[in-house]
Amino acid sequence: MTSSPVIGVLRVTLHLPESGSLKAKRQVVAGLLRRVRTRFGVAAAEVGDRERWQLAHLAVACVSADGRHADEILAHVLRFLEGEAVEAQVTDVRTELLRV
Repeated sequence: MTSSPVIGVLRVTLHLPESGSLKAKRQVVAGLLRRVRTRFGVAAAEVGDRERWQLAHLAVACVSADGRHADEILAHVLRFLEGEAVEAQVTDVRTELLRV
C-alpha cells in the first residue's frame, strides 16, 4: 500500500524595524531565503507585501512521505529563521500539512 505524499507549508511574517528601504529589506530577505533553501532543501519565497519596507511574508514548502517528517523540517526552518534573522522579528507563523 502506498501512502499519500504530504506537502508541508510554513508561512512566516517578519517585521524588519530597521529597514529604511526596499533595497535594505530585499537584502535581508534574499539572504535568509537563500540560506533556508541551501540548508534544508526546501522551496522558499517572499509571497506578500513585497513593496512594504518593514514587512515580509515568507512561504516555505517541503514534500515528504510522512507528515511528522514534514512538520519537523518546517519546525527546524522556523527555529533557523528565528535565530538567523537578527534584523527581523517573527510576528506570525502558520503551518499547514496537505495530503495529496
